[in-house]
Amino acid sequence: MAFQNPILCGFHPDPSICRVGEDYYLAVSSFEYFPGVPLFHSKDLVNWRAIGHCLTRASQVPLDDAPSSKGIYAPTLRFHNGIFYMATTNVSGGGNFYVWTRDIEAEWSEPIWVDQRGIDPDLFFDGDGSVYFTTSSGEATTGIVQSRIDIETGKRLSEVLIIWTGTGGQYPEAPHLYKISGWYYLLIAEGGTEYGHMATIARSRRPDGPFEAFSGNPILTHRSSALPIQATGHADFVQAQDGRWWAVFLGIRPVGYPRRHHLGRETFLAQVYWDAEGWPKIGENGRVGETVDIEPLPSHPFPPSPARDDFDQPQLEAGWTFLRNPQSTDWSLVERAGHLTLHGSAVTLNDCGAPAFVGQRQQHFQCICRTAMRFEPGLDGEEAGLTVFMNERFHYEIALTRKNGRKRLIFRRCVGSLQKVEREQDWERDVVVLNLSAEPDRYTFGYAHPDRPGPPVPFGEGESSLLATEVAGGFTGVFLAMYATGAGKRSSSPAYFDWFEYLPRS
Repeated sequence: MAFQNPILCGFHPDPSICRVGEDYYLAVSSFEYFPGVPLFHSKDLVNWRAIGHCLTRASQVPLDDAPSSKGIYAPTLRFHNGIFYMATTNVSGGGNFYVWTRDIEAEWSEPIWVDQRGIDPDLFFDGDGSVYFTTSSGEATTGIVQSRIDIETGKRLSEVLIIWTGTGGQYPEAPHLYKISGWYYLLIAEGGTEYGHMATIARSRRPDGPFEAFSGNPILTHRSSALPIQATGHADFVQAQDGRWWAVFLGIRPVGYPRRHHLGRETFLAQVYWDAEGWPKIGENGRVGETVDIEPLPSHPFPPSPARDDFDQPQLEAGWTFLRNPQSTDWSLVERAGHLTLHGSAVTLNDCGAPAFVGQRQQHFQCICRTAMRFEPGLDGEEAGLTVFMNERFHYEIALTRKNGRKRLIFRRCVGSLQKVEREQDWERDVVVLNLSAEPDRYTFGYAHPDRPGPPVPFGEGESSLLATEVAGGFTGVFLAMYATGAGKRSSSPAYFDWFEYLPRS
């Protein structure tokens, strides 16, 4: 029975996986978004449910000054002696650290910092009790570095040594160390996380090397191909309870020509095959399709997430995300019953800060997103609405604002240094339904009256290619978000969002 890739659609990069009995847990990077490091659970490696985040407190993940595509980089998720560990890097402050918990769906510890340079830390627990902390050097060509640490304190117990420089690709990074059949295998990424991305591997009889590179490297890459999945790399291995090995890894699905991707780097799955000499290959000789004609394990789907959130629960569901550390005074689920209330702050969508912003990852090329909003801007410049957001320099929105003393419905595009309100009209009603229809190559914005049946009225359009990583830069993906701003000051009036719908169409 076949399964479909990606297994996590939309902005879910740098996956790391571990197994506990018959349960699988997966973590991905989060960059400037909060809470940090989303967590997922599966029984079959294909169907996943969001269960929370590792970093849920500002004390764990200070992001106030994190530029776009900085903040929290790639995680490693491991389980050892009844404890879950997650190691990662805050590149905007502090460096490498790990947190731990005994209950993966509960709160995690405060950070335990490790004095070791680089990014993409890996934790490896050896049979003799030693714990190895392995990272990239953080430089384009140096390689992979390692030390032994005290897992209780994070203190280094050895010098930091270079253990492998890779196969010659730029940016050797994303190390993961495993002990399999008496060998220590070092799996890394090379080539940079773009179209030349790849996974390579080496092995040694010792955890600190010297490492011998596999002559068949890379074991995963789609470089120089026309395959629909591109930029494959940054892999992690897991052994299923039936003995088979699997890899999770990141990739992208570009659209159009020239190729551009806007959903972000996604998580894919493929089987790992071992040759007679004990070397692995991922997928079909290093290549992986969207449809894979293998069933990893007996299917175990979870109930689908509701398409509509009516904001009638005391807490937001796990899929909701803030931009950097939110201010508690900027949002509420109790101020107006059955609504998400946003108080616009001085921060706008164009600022490198924490606006009043609550969003979800766009996970499907074709989808409909809509929300019912009540907003009475009291002063000129106050604004609230629905945004398609890549970063502070690249975003589109449909919103209500006040201009020259009149409430106006606007559609705006921000593309680099070019920003323009492309359409506007008076709006006199209390409530507006803001509508977004996404296609692979474009977004169409519209509005509707909540008490009038019929399709939304078209109000603006923007190309998806202008929000793509190839244009906007960075390592993230598109978010669909509700927002509010006072445009330089705190807004005098809150925006009330009655509900939010996300409807996949593919």
